[in-house]
Amino acid sequence: MGKIKVEKNVGGIDGLMVVEPAVFSDNRGYFMETYNKKELEEAGFTREFVQDNQSASVCGVLRGLHRQINYPQGKLVRVITGKVWDVAVDLRKNSQTYGKWFGIELSAENKKQFYIPEGFAHGFLVLSDYAEFCYKVTDFFHPNDESGIAWNDPTLAIKWPIPDGMELILSEKDKKWGFLEP
Repeated sequence: MGKIKVEKNVGGIDGLMVVEPAVFSDNRGYFMETYNKKELEEAGFTREFVQDNQSASVCGVLRGLHRQINYPQGKLVRVITGKVWDVAVDLRKNSQTYGKWFGIELSAENKKQFYIPEGFAHGFLVLSDYAEFCYKVTDFFHPNDESGIAWNDPTLAIKWPIPDGMELILSEKDKKWGFLEP
């Protein structure tokens, strides 16, 4: 059908990609391919996805920063309803961009997708009244392998777009993550 546009190494961080599908609109609505293995392979993406996940959250929910230690997951994320600020933090020990982060607005309107490779922490903040978030992963979730970093780690200094008056809603687990160790 149409070509998927892939922007590689966004934010100067090796492996991060923004994926924009071709959208075909008319008076009935629109159609797009959200995943096309062949087109992504042509762009150099060769990972295999093993599971699709979906979550729903209200405004102010901040999920993250999550990671798997021994069974890291690559994630291709997108928003199908609403708007979020999505963040990836490079935690690959031998990476030249270790500790660097990149954030992007994902929304039902812009239809952008964000690929976060294995070895990154990931999180997002819901900016709309309600958002539905979908993502494909390259490995299964292993509950005993989960770890995280505090969303407000001063070393990372992530610039979350938190509007005045927004009250953040975090899970008990996300309130307990520590700061990144050097």
